Amino acid sequence: MWFYLVESDKFRIFIYVKQQVNDITDALRSLSSQIESMQRTIDSQHATICQINRTCQAQLKKIRSLEQMLKKKDNEIEELMRRLSKYEEPPKNSGNSSTPPSKEPMKAEIIRRTRSLRKPSGKKPGGQVGHDGNTLELNAAPDKTVEATAELCDGCGASLSGCDTELDYITQIISLPELKPVITEVRHYVSVCRRCGKRVKAHPERRRSNAVVYDASVKGLVVYLSAVQFLPYNRIASFFMEVFGLEISQGSMVNWVNEARKNAAPAIGKIKEYIKRSSVVGFDESGCYCNKRLDWAWIAQTVYFTLVFHAGSRKGQELEDRFGDSLERMTAVTDHHSAYFALNFLNHQICLAHLLRECQFLNELDKGQQWSKSVEPLLQEAIHERNGRPHESIDTRPWLERLDRLMAENLSKLNEKFATFKNGLLKCRDYIFNFLKNPAIPPDNNASERGIRKLKIKLKNSGCFRSDLGADAFMDLHSIVETTKKHGNSPYNAILALF
Repeated sequence: MWFYLVESDKFRIFIYVKQQVNDITDALRSLSSQIESMQRTIDSQHATICQINRTCQAQLKKIRSLEQMLKKKDNEIEELMRRLSKYEEPPKNSGNSSTPPSKEPMKAEIIRRTRSLRKPSGKKPGGQVGHDGNTLELNAAPDKTVEATAELCDGCGASLSGCDTELDYITQIISLPELKPVITEVRHYVSVCRRCGKRVKAHPERRRSNAVVYDASVKGLVVYLSAVQFLPYNRIASFFMEVFGLEISQGSMVNWVNEARKNAAPAIGKIKEYIKRSSVVGFDESGCYCNKRLDWAWIAQTVYFTLVFHAGSRKGQELEDRFGDSLERMTAVTDHHSAYFALNFLNHQICLAHLLRECQFLNELDKGQQWSKSVEPLLQEAIHERNGRPHESIDTRPWLERLDRLMAENLSKLNEKFATFKNGLLKCRDYIFNFLKNPAIPPDNNASERGIRKLKIKLKNSGCFRSDLGADAFMDLHSIVETTKKHGNSPYNAILALF
């Protein structure tokens, strides 16, 4: 663009405008150069920023991965600490928990045999002063008499034959007779009636398989050794071979055990009916290895009757199937197993021996605290109160009030196992002191545990049951034996009566 201010100054003004235009062009070129430089800087910075962002994303991803790894490590550390904590806590055994003796290590078994829940009385072991001793009494009718006299005088060496004697003292020696089987041969004849000519046999038709049979004394002893002494069949066979010289097959032993069980069926039915009509029944259950699987053995027992039976599960449905509506009339004496409290029993009694063992564990876990050391004497005093007044109905309100005061204490500073035990007591609060109100209710479930523990001895000796039939046979015969003991009779004679 050209500007003309005055005509006379045309040339000068033209030069000035041209100079201005050149300056603007240079300025624009300079600005363009600066803009390009800035653009390059911006592009470079943008690339750097993108690189930083990519690096940040990678670092963030790595941080998240490390956080997950750290969290996993924390969980592993927590799990390891939990697993290590059991080595810092007192080991659980049958003396301070519900762990059965069969699951104890050898070290715990040694400790258990020298320690119990009973407090030391300070008395010396053995018979106390004034205790009536017992000794073997002389038999009034000995089978054999031996006259023991000296033959020579120990003073002068003269013969004492024909000299006067006087009785000094009597010793009776008890020995077993020669253990030799008595084989009786019975010859069966056929008599011909003179009147009608009929051939009459003295006995029914004999067994076609074998003319040699065993009588009830052999069968009964085999079943006794199996069901009462818990010996496996191979050891019974070894016993008969070494002591009597009899070679008895294990198949025959199995048949005799099943025969005894079949003959015991009416008695088992009667035992079941008596337990159904009982108002106080103790229950317990234990694992039973049978035919390569874990089944369960249940026991229902009263003061006079014991019923042990084989079941496939640990659920309360097993008791409902066996006893039905009769459960509604029973007070169940049990441990903490939840299956019992899902059933419609009339009432419950929690085993105080279980609670005392748990208190013992808490005492060992934290020897400085006093809470479990206050619960323990409360339970023990209640048992002593019942033992001191065995036939009275005792008011439970003072005992429950003492328990409630202990339950109200804050245990947050103690190990979490204290809170677990406390919550368990709260759940069964109404079932702890029922034995005080009713003298017929025992304070513990030890009778049921003793009855079912024989099963564990059998399994320890034999390893397992090979079949359901074998497990059922043992438990039925065990029910007969335990019931017989409760009535003061001989288990061996009860077994013989089954043949």
